[in-house]
Amino acid sequence: MNKKALYLGLFTVVAWGSSFAAIRVSLLGGYSPGHLVLTRFIVASLVFILYAIWPGTKIRIPERQDIWKILLLGWTGISVYHFGLTYGEQTVAAGTAGLFIATVPIFTAIIAVIFLKERISPLGWIGMAIGLAGVALITIGSSDGAVEISAGAWFILAAVIATSLFFVFQKPLFTRYKPIELTAYFTWAGTLPFLFFTTGLLNEIQGATLEATLSTIYMGLIPATIAYVTWSTALSMADAGAVSSLLYVEPVVAILVAYVWLQELPSALSAIGGLIAILSVIAVNWEAMRRRSVLK
Repeated sequence: MNKKALYLGLFTVVAWGSSFAAIRVSLLGGYSPGHLVLTRFIVASLVFILYAIWPGTKIRIPERQDIWKILLLGWTGISVYHFGLTYGEQTVAAGTAGLFIATVPIFTAIIAVIFLKERISPLGWIGMAIGLAGVALITIGSSDGAVEISAGAWFILAAVIATSLFFVFQKPLFTRYKPIELTAYFTWAGTLPFLFFTTGLLNEIQGATLEATLSTIYMGLIPATIAYVTWSTALSMADAGAVSSLLYVEPVVAILVAYVWLQELPSALSAIGGLIAILSVIAVNWEAMRRRSVLK
């Protein structure tokens, strides 16, 4: 991986990792989950509108047969994912949420097997089973010692499955559109359902703390827009597997930022589960890369 791709990829995972703490700050500062996601994606949508009309740039209108796919993917990967994550972080610590999201490759692989008929070796299945055990530990650990699993954990698990579906089914569209075009389409489509929360938005913004509002604007400007562009650029400059391996840094960033910003740490059980899940993902990916090199 060249240095530019490395720096762009690292910037992306740091930005994405910081968003978990930023969500908690906005929620604790007076925003409801609905108004938070609406404000964040109004900002992101405006950024892409400005990009689209900027002199010298061009975002094409999607082909008619792709519009419904883009809408469904935008609603899944943006609307369901971000609402589930934001609602879940009302009761789940930011670092723990980062550990949940680190398990996305496990669910992505399972969905690819079910819907795309991709093949996984027996060792791969063992790795994913271990990873799912890690997910279970994160989920149980998020309840802060309670017998029942917190409602927030279920919402974040729904977000994990939603973004896994998004990653799998967006792949065919990359053959017809540039990454920045698809990111803009998905952002605009995903913002539409959030308009349901328009009522009372201005009053809530006025009643929220300055830190919460600045945190929300930050999420709309950096993790939701610029970071997606830098990630797409990094993928275009280096091997996808090498760039994607940087995602293993994201939960570490999430935990560190949450500790510095909010003095939050995941429970010991969640941390152990997260470590198990991440190691299983690395093992499965390593085994898959080894098989591809043998086939070559």
